[in-house]
Amino acid sequence: MARRAWTRRQFKAALLWIPLWGLAFPARALVESEAAAGVRAALERAATAAVATLGRRDGFAAHPRLRIGLPPPLDAAAPLLRATGQGRRVDELELAINRAAETAVGGSLDLLRQAVRGMSVEDALGLVRGGDTGITEFFARKTRAPLTERFAPLVAQATRRHALTEQYNALAGRAAAAGLIGERRASLEAHVTAQALDGLYHTIGEEERRLRRDPAAAGSALLRRVFGR
Repeated sequence: MARRAWTRRQFKAALLWIPLWGLAFPARALVESEAAAGVRAALERAATAAVATLGRRDGFAAHPRLRIGLPPPLDAAAPLLRATGQGRRVDELELAINRAAETAVGGSLDLLRQAVRGMSVEDALGLVRGGDTGITEFFARKTRAPLTERFAPLVAQATRRHALTEQYNALAGRAAAAGLIGERRASLEAHVTAQALDGLYHTIGEEERRLRRDPAAAGSALLRRVFGR
């Protein structure tokens, strides 16, 4: 059968499709690359904002929800201590643990950024498709262990000079050995470190939800493309 000759109109129409054929193959890679870049930008933005909020003077101490209190049962004993003239010791310790948390969080940004740089494309795509706190959960998985190791000595340095710390640690150590309390309360340092990290991830979560609700407010065209609805 003789081949039918193309008309000039058919030839022009075919030319219009050539660029689209070329884009069909790398399209997925382009989307994944954009997604990864957008998520990394969102991660760094959320981490930087959270550290700026909490890692400054009164970041924890004056925060209405994240101020770190004394662990039980020391908090329950605080009214009695105040009634017996030891209120100043209680106040000094409470301020010291919040100052320690502020110092520790203020020095956490490098580890948070390392987590961002180590993110895979698969991780990024999962966070784009994930829920409102996927970014926060990623940070918690990747950084809680190294940040716990970094925070603990800073907190210990800030609290060890207080007599109440020694008394609590002796009591909590016995209770932990007997299985009566968990690791998060096994010492004052463990309590403050855990609370500081909880506060950090909570604040990152607030930034993440804000970004997902209104990516245009971030002023980034990439974030609007990745997270826009």
